[in-house]
Amino acid sequence: MPALLIKDVPPELHRKLKELAARNRRSMNRQALVLLEEALERESGKAELPPPLKGRIPLTRALANRARRAGRP
Repeated sequence: MPALLIKDVPPELHRKLKELAARNRRSMNRQALVLLEEALERESGKAELPPPLKGRIPLTRALANRARRAGRP
């Protein structure tokens, strides 16, 4: 398995990682891997969708049915 060495970790970050690992009953190495996995999943996950567009005409069932009859999906 590949290894990763992280140098020059700021003392405050090291302390926080150590405390978080202890709270979760993990080694610091395992806790760092969990945090990296979570961050990378968020980055590669689905993008948040924008809010729906509000048009001038409200979409009703009748309007949708007319569009389907006209051949629109």
